[in-house]
Amino acid sequence: MRKRYLIALGSNRRHPRYGAPEKVLVAALKALEGKGVKVRAVSPIVRSAPLGPSRRRYANAAALIRAKCDPAELLTLLKAVEQDFGRRGGGQPWGARVLDLDVVMWNGGAWSSPGLTVPHTAFRQRDFVLRPAIAVAGAWRDPITGLSLRQLYARLRRPVPLSA
Repeated sequence: MRKRYLIALGSNRRHPRYGAPEKVLVAALKALEGKGVKVRAVSPIVRSAPLGPSRRRYANAAALIRAKCDPAELLTLLKAVEQDFGRRGGGQPWGARVLDLDVVMWNGGAWSSPGLTVPHTAFRQRDFVLRPAIAVAGAWRDPITGLSLRQLYARLRRPVPLSA
């Protein structure tokens, strides 16, 4: 039986074959389909400022996919696609990268294994994940907070009051 997943995609470096980061994301989705993943919906691509030391802006998107594997197996598949696109382990955290693929949520609720926690531990604080995610899965509920992705995004965008 296929499971439903929400994945996040990001790129801020050109690929020698696919070109600009936006085209890298499109090519990555095709590569996932070539590995048996069914892509059901893709958000518009958004541009975002980088976290950490990189100076290059990111192209980000979210996709709803179906896959027969559990979250840990999907992570292995996503990392293989990243490697196929030239990503190497041991790089600088939050540095420039050709491709970054993350499991954000799945229809099985919370999941934890060595090296993977679903839902993604930081997605609630990341505009570049939530903004595209609400375009394809706005009604999905975070199994930890019970809030929909739309509600989480509204909370993230709410201005923080200045303390007196």
